[in-house]
Amino acid sequence: MAPAPNSENRPEPEALLAEAEKEGRGRLKIFLGAAPGVGKTYAMLQAGRKRAAEGIDVVVGIVETHGRQETERLLRNLTVLPRRPHLYRGRILHEMDLDALIERRPQLALIDELAHTNVPDSRHEKRWQDVEDVLAAGIDVYTTLNIQHLESLNDIVARVSGVRVRETLPDNVLELADEIELIDLPPEELIERLRQGKVYLQDQIARAIENFFSKGNLTALRELAMRVAADRVDAQMIAHMKTHAISGPWPTQDRIMVCINESPVAKSLVRAAKRMADRARAPWIAVNVVSSSSESLPDESKNRIAEALRLAETLGAEIASVNAEANIADEILEFARSRNVTRILVGRPRPRRILASMTRETVAETLIRQGQDFEITLIAPDQDEARRAAIRAGRVRIERDPKAYLAATGIVAVATAIAFAIERILPVASLSLVFLTGVLITATRLGLWPSLYAATVSFFTYNFFFTEPYHTFVMHRQDDILTLVLFYVTSVLAGNLAARLRNQVNAQRAIAKRTASLYEFSRKLASAASFDDVIWTAVSNVGAILRCQAIALTPGAAGRLEIGGAFPPLDELDVRDYSAAHWAWEHGEPAGWTTATLPSSDWLFLPLKTAQGTHGVLGITFEERRSLTPNDLRILDALTDQVAIAVERTRLVSDLQDSRILSETERLRSALLSSVSHDLRTPLVSIIGSASSLIEADDALGSGGRRQLAETIKEEGDRLNRYVQNLLDMTRLGYGALKLNRQPSDARELVGAAVHQLGSALRSHLLVLDVADDLPAVDVDPILMQQVLANVLDNAAKYSPSGSTIIVTGLTGKNSLTIAVSDEGPGIAREDRERVFDMFYRVRAADGQRAGTGLGLAICKGIVDAHGGSIRAEPAKADGTGTRIEIGLPLAADTKGVA
Repeated sequence: MAPAPNSENRPEPEALLAEAEKEGRGRLKIFLGAAPGVGKTYAMLQAGRKRAAEGIDVVVGIVETHGRQETERLLRNLTVLPRRPHLYRGRILHEMDLDALIERRPQLALIDELAHTNVPDSRHEKRWQDVEDVLAAGIDVYTTLNIQHLESLNDIVARVSGVRVRETLPDNVLELADEIELIDLPPEELIERLRQGKVYLQDQIARAIENFFSKGNLTALRELAMRVAADRVDAQMIAHMKTHAISGPWPTQDRIMVCINESPVAKSLVRAAKRMADRARAPWIAVNVVSSSSESLPDESKNRIAEALRLAETLGAEIASVNAEANIADEILEFARSRNVTRILVGRPRPRRILASMTRETVAETLIRQGQDFEITLIAPDQDEARRAAIRAGRVRIERDPKAYLAATGIVAVATAIAFAIERILPVASLSLVFLTGVLITATRLGLWPSLYAATVSFFTYNFFFTEPYHTFVMHRQDDILTLVLFYVTSVLAGNLAARLRNQVNAQRAIAKRTASLYEFSRKLASAASFDDVIWTAVSNVGAILRCQAIALTPGAAGRLEIGGAFPPLDELDVRDYSAAHWAWEHGEPAGWTTATLPSSDWLFLPLKTAQGTHGVLGITFEERRSLTPNDLRILDALTDQVAIAVERTRLVSDLQDSRILSETERLRSALLSSVSHDLRTPLVSIIGSASSLIEADDALGSGGRRQLAETIKEEGDRLNRYVQNLLDMTRLGYGALKLNRQPSDARELVGAAVHQLGSALRSHLLVLDVADDLPAVDVDPILMQQVLANVLDNAAKYSPSGSTIIVTGLTGKNSLTIAVSDEGPGIAREDRERVFDMFYRVRAADGQRAGTGLGLAICKGIVDAHGGSIRAEPAKADGTGTRIEIGLPLAADTKGVA
């Protein structure tokens, strides 16, 4: 009979949340097989027909019959959704019509071959992603899957069969399944089906039997399929127990848990658990109980725990930690129930003295008393190891710091003086409380053993000075004897509790300090912008948190590992250490000290690994060799993961920047080619055409015609010269090679020279010059400033309608002169008024615009900025039409301040 839900327990929030997320989603059933041809599609269609007979709306999304007649017969009387055609490489391919299926909204959809890869122009790359959309729409799905398509089994299948399966899906897709039905067929029957042509075509049968469909391969794949199905069912059962607050265990599958502490026989426990797990063919878990007192354990005990856990991990155990303070046995049992453990292995407790056995029971005894639902196995060590453990246990770890006992003696002396003072001033009968206070102070400040020493010294001091007869250790009164005995017992108990509290406070303080260090490390790592900053932050903080030396190695330009940073600084590694680092980087697994790979190295190297690959290695070493505790390993794993993510982030930023530069370069290249092909080619064509006319029809042209063609050649040559000059000036601006020949210049002359330079470009416009003769001189390079004004005027003429007015005005300020050019064109949108000064801006503007290089205004801004001036674009009219380009220029030195 199944255990009833435990009324004292509550469902786990994570399990309830997972169940809540399934609300409104369809249910998924996977027909899982070990190989093609076992009958997955046949079984799925049979189940679909059965549901249809029950009145369920069933639609066949897609089914691959592969020409099998018995499978095609099952499709009869079922609604088959038409497939969507896709044109791919000149061929018409048909895929499942996902949109039509979701729009049709049947109660159940049959979708074959879950791991199938869709045609490239489909909505999703893989069919399992289509199935996720169907489930999200509230439609139940039956689907099929072969075990070799699971990503985690890809390498195993390749080794077993010699065939690398290319179509795979993530293992977490299997976790979406609400039900898995294993379709099994003995290898002999499957091979017989293959020979009968029920799996592949005749020309493929012989090759398939020789390769993939051998009896050994099919047997191995069959075992893999059964294990995957069993694991999934086991996971579903555990989820059910968590959701319904069932304490368990449900002994559906053996699962062994071994409890590891600082006992010298910890390794014996691990080996025994491994033997039991192998015999039962069951998974096993190695659990270490962590409490606040774990921080105060001696290094020897920490090393034993670390070595035992490392041995368990090497032997294939799952490693876990349980946090417990007082009720260690209760925490162990609760964890065992949550993992559906059936058998718990603990070390047999050593014989205890009578007094110790009267005080409290051991963890093993509590497990036996409370763990009626489990099979509790006590493992006894071999005699030699037990003898050595007993000898070590007899050597009680006593605080050996003489200063602690000297301080305890001082505290007792102070308590004695206070007791004398109280007795003289205010005689009381409870002076023992003064000494008890001193014992508590000793316990909280100095620890357990100094407090026991203080309790003993206080016992004899109180007896010697404050009980009759005084100054002797003899007691005549019975109440004094009782007082002293109770005082001593109370002092020992209170000192013990106070010492425990002190240890817990110290441990919590250490945990808080380490947590703060980890938080600070995460903050610094997140704020590090460059790769070098990330590496330096990583090694310096890892070294500070673990109190060790740290080094980071990353691949250089040649693909060889190079030292990226070290704390303290380190220039090179010896060959042995570098070999361990290279192995860790190449294989993505730890190497070096404390590992099974190149353990002679002085460094432990951990790969900086993310989903995108291994980005380098992080190495640590200690000046004084010690084993890494489970807490150290957890912190080190967390630090390594954070460093790996930060390094990947900087690499992605660098790659993104390179991509941006490449994209910008490509954009500029395209714009430049477009400019050369249109804007530079147009004046060349005009020049060549005019010159050809002069050569071929010189006599027929007359003097007027020849002059007109010559003017055309000159104008187009000037236009071509401006384009080339713009390109050259833009290049010089980009490299900072533009040299200014500044001199006082008259604004009216600059405007006039620019107007004359444009020639015929302004003929179709009415030009109004509102530039006074008495404007102050400006401090500019006159040649470059003429080019600026020519570019602005050319831009105004180009984008203004023929016959419109262009106005040039000059306004003076305190230290600058503003030349404004206004036109009657369509104007510039507010969001584009800054962008018009970008290089090649026109290539990003709307279609149908006038020709131009897109360099004119960009060059104007570069030249004006080089002069220390300003340039901006504003609407010329109140309604937003027209454009007004305002150019602010610095005044000459002798005219500043003249308004």
